Amino acid sequence: MNQNSAKILVIEDEKEIRENLEDLLSDKYQVLVASGGREGLEIALRELPDIVLCDVTMAGVTGHNVLTGLRSNPTTANIPFIFLTARVSKDDMRLGMELGADDYLTKPFTRKELLSAITARLKRFERI
Repeated sequence: MNQNSAKILVIEDEKEIRENLEDLLSDKYQVLVASGGREGLEIALRELPDIVLCDVTMAGVTGHNVLTGLRSNPTTANIPFIFLTARVSKDDMRLGMELGADDYLTKPFTRKELLSAITARLKRFERI
């Protein structure tokens, strides 16, 4: 699979951030977007993306809930997962990693940092 055919699911409840991420990624990847955790889980199960980028702090179904849901389903358990968050404490990062996140980017991040993290995870999981 080449990079352009990689399917990325962005789960972000803040419209402006979600749209910025879509703009940043759409020239290199097929981008799916969800405005919340519940919708994100539904899309992940239906579309089986190559990687998931997910905010941690969302109303209702949080990023932690999304990750737990994906990891508990054999169909989605091995999809690379990157948290995007403004929460920068060691405890927050540790919890995300313990739940099975593959990476943790803190906001604000640069386009280069984002693309580097995505490329590294896709290569590690042999999805490109």
